Amino acid sequence: MPFVIDTHTHTISSGHAYSTLLENAKAAADKGLALFCVTDHAPTMPGAPHFWHFANQRILPRFVHGVGILRGVEANILNSEGEIDIDSRISEQLDWVIASFHEPVYKPATKTTHTDTLINVIRSGRVHALGHLGNPNFDFDFEAVISEAAKHSVLVEINNSSLSGSRSGSECRCEDIAAIAKECGARITTGSDAHFAPDVGNFTRVNQLLQKVQFPLDLVVTRHPRCFLDFLEERGQQPIEEFSAL
Repeated sequence: MPFVIDTHTHTISSGHAYSTLLENAKAAADKGLALFCVTDHAPTMPGAPHFWHFANQRILPRFVHGVGILRGVEANILNSEGEIDIDSRISEQLDWVIASFHEPVYKPATKTTHTDTLINVIRSGRVHALGHLGNPNFDFDFEAVISEAAKHSVLVEINNSSLSGSRSGSECRCEDIAAIAKECGARITTGSDAHFAPDVGNFTRVNQLLQKVQFPLDLVVTRHPRCFLDFLEERGQQPIEEFSAL
């Protein structure tokens, strides 16, 4: 499957990543991407940047090395109420918000608690996608959460890093997640979760998984720039003028 957008990348600002924005943009260009999202970890994550880092993304040009840049964040899910650690005044200025469980921020609990938490995140209306859901430390009711995501136009991320060993035990779970998303008609996004520039745009494992479950291309928003940008506008965001030709 062709994926021309990477919706999950980190820069050195995340504290445990190793490349700059310019290096990531060059890697994206080399991979033939049309767009990529800058999604450094939000402030509650140890080593993450101050909230000013996200508020100041407005200074970023829309194109670097010929690749479009979307201003975003990987927010941390904070509690069972589904709150995230980025002020709404800042997130509303961004193009893209992923919400993820991270062990240093949200202590793993029960399957029921995780399920309720994710549903509350979805219903908050504050996030565009749920990140790396395959993590076995955060088990949840796949069907309940994914059907709710489909209902509220929240994307399910298929994360290449999770499929490459960064979260042991994720592989089979991600396959089940993709299969249920297919059944529910839930849309997905593809993220490399790159923490080093050469991994930007690496969807090798994602591609293998989606082919295995015969996932329909029309439910993958990263298949074309216009599909992704239309999704953002569907979620109520203003068109990004600089990307009008894409």
